[in-house]
Amino acid sequence: MKNWIWGIVWICAGSVGFAQQYSAFYYQRETLFEELPVTSKDIVFLGNSITNGGEWCELFGSKHVKNRGISGDVCMGVYERLDAVLKGKPAKIFLLIGINDVSRGTCADTIVARIGCIARKIKKDSPKTELYLQSILPMTDHYQMFGNHTKHWQMVKVINEGLMQLAAREGVTYVDLYSHFVDPATGKMQTEYSNDGLHLLGKGYVKWAEILKPYIRKK
Repeated sequence: MKNWIWGIVWICAGSVGFAQQYSAFYYQRETLFEELPVTSKDIVFLGNSITNGGEWCELFGSKHVKNRGISGDVCMGVYERLDAVLKGKPAKIFLLIGINDVSRGTCADTIVARIGCIARKIKKDSPKTELYLQSILPMTDHYQMFGNHTKHWQMVKVINEGLMQLAAREGVTYVDLYSHFVDPATGKMQTEYSNDGLHLLGKGYVKWAEILKPYIRKK
């Protein structure tokens, strides 16, 4: 019931044009998730463009790893697509979401609250699925196409602190990417992992896989 109410409030809180735009964007991809269903053996990635661009079978050495991220993902898009994923009762879900909500100027507390609703829906509809919340990464001023990304990049650390607290409350695992990829002196992505401060280079993907492999292999 709470999730249903939250969903209505979420949509109504934004403009009608915004809601229509993003509902259409994700519903167009509904058939993608029907054609590529998941099973109880699968490990599913949901989130934004850091996990977009292909399957991760080779990267993680498992045919059961399936990428269901869409470039430009926002929390609302992930929430709307959850039913198609959860009906397969996947073994694990790795969630990386919030970066694109930052770019829209959404406050940190709201982003964490929305991710909390997603986490609770996963736990309710697929209780045997293990959920992993990945920390989000900052966007540097080298990435000029999305000015709002860089305008709000300072929020990232606050959001990650909220995600750690959320993971503790909900009894799910928090995966710290931030400390591995971010230069502590600047608070921005290390250039060896990203040349635009937003998307990972090959070396960045390898590092990301190294961090996640222990969680993927964990029984």
